[in-house]
Amino acid sequence: MARPDKAAAVAELTDEFRSSNGAVLTEYRGLTVAQLKQLRVSLGDDVNYAVVKNTLTKIAAKDAGVESFDSLLEGPSAIAFIKGDAVVAAKGLRDFAKANPLLVIKGGVLDGKPLSSDEISKLADLESREVLLAKLAGAMKAAPQQAVSLFAAPLSQAARLFAALQDKLQAEGGATEAPAEEAAPAADAPAEASTEETAAADS
Repeated sequence: MARPDKAAAVAELTDEFRSSNGAVLTEYRGLTVAQLKQLRVSLGDDVNYAVVKNTLTKIAAKDAGVESFDSLLEGPSAIAFIKGDAVVAAKGLRDFAKANPLLVIKGGVLDGKPLSSDEISKLADLESREVLLAKLAGAMKAAPQQAVSLFAAPLSQAARLFAALQDKLQAEGGATEAPAEEAAPAADAPAEASTEETAAADS
């Protein structure tokens, strides 16, 4: 590879490291082109699974501040650059490795912290962000659910809901004020009676 091409490859890998929230290093020795394509499809759009050259990757990883890959970059290497849910990506890699033992997960990095292959397996056992949010929503009571629905509603619908709530509050406020106004004359009655009784007593 010519020097300009190498520089461009290093720059591209460095950008991948910096723009990804995680990266998993694998060895794919023995896997066919069709199997690698299947792996890329199974990982989805949030993961870029790229075959890399070890020497260039060491330079790019160092430039990006990733030092945990140096001792692992041996043999035919490919890196899964993760830009979405790391749990989902870890599950995809683990499941594919179970079905295709030739894929070896060597280690990785997540949010700047190094991960061993065992830690990546444990990460794959966690529940994804979508599952956790679904469980959280299911655990919420009626009132919080209504609040969530309100904030998720379109602006016009939310405006109608707020207007209906305001009308309801005004109606309830008017109903509570009426008895107070009716009670006022009743409260004045004893005072008038006492005045009449005082006049009768003076006569």
